[in-house]
Amino acid sequence: MTLADIPPELGLFPLRAALLLPQGKLPLNVFEPRYVALVEDALAATRLIGMIQPRQDELDQDDDPPGDGGDGPSPDLYRIGCVGRITSMTERSDGTYAVTLTGLARFRLLRESGLHRGYRRARIDVSSFASDLTEAEATLYDRDRMMQALRRYCRSRGIGARWSMIEQMDDEALLVTLPMICPFVAAEKQALLESGTLADRARTLQTLLDLAGHEPDEGASRPPLS
Repeated sequence: MTLADIPPELGLFPLRAALLLPQGKLPLNVFEPRYVALVEDALAATRLIGMIQPRQDELDQDDDPPGDGGDGPSPDLYRIGCVGRITSMTERSDGTYAVTLTGLARFRLLRESGLHRGYRRARIDVSSFASDLTEAEATLYDRDRMMQALRRYCRSRGIGARWSMIEQMDDEALLVTLPMICPFVAAEKQALLESGTLADRARTLQTLLDLAGHEPDEGASRPPLS
């Protein structure tokens, strides 16, 4: 796929603290009617969806706040998202979907173009992120230091991890997978998404792991990283 294959307008799936990176895979449980419509429209056309985060400070404690695509005001969105292609799909008997998106390239949100069947659509620009569609160059970073920081991070938050699987990942897979599965807050995930290069992402990830790994644990356990 090339930049020319990505249309200038896409349906958006705003989801807080859900990060899709180029080459990453994001499973989604789609049950709201507006997003069921989004998936159906994508399947009938290019299979492409724009994943993007609502701004954290615009939201209350609900994962899906009232007004996002409804009658009230929709929350503001970050300006950078990621185009995802539906690469697997299961339709359930109740009309909902389980889908997996594979990240293609980041995009810049230019302007929203209104609602279609309840979901938000927008004009996007992917020209600044052409490198997302090319093979990544080798990235120099201290992998041992990152793994040590990841272990501290997991211990401090009571997170179980499948270390044998993580250690077998190559560098590129590691720098795609860890940002997506670590439970960083929305602003931190956005910083990882907006990192210009894979090397920049490695530095951002290292900083987040170093800082979080030394914070006091609140005692809450989390599910294993997968």
